[in-house]
Amino acid sequence: MTIVLFIISLLILIIVPNLGAQRKHATSVNQEALVNMIQNQVELYHDDTGDVPTDLSQLEKGDYLTAKQVRQASRENITLQNGQAVVQ
Repeated sequence: MTIVLFIISLLILIIVPNLGAQRKHATSVNQEALVNMIQNQVELYHDDTGDVPTDLSQLEKGDYLTAKQVRQASRENITLQNGQAVVQ
């Protein structure tokens, strides 16, 4: 019985740190995808209007981004600088 508990404890010690790393990686990939999507919408906005948007609300007003996407970008500190989507 002690050996079984030792093995389970050992497996937990191996798995738990890996879960944290996987969550961090998933968050990073999600943020990168959001930045790429916003950048694509900035370019579409520019192609359609000839103007460069200065903030995310312009993209939302023009139906290039949803309110949910703008909120997510704000939570992840993604802004527009000189026509580029960047993480602050």
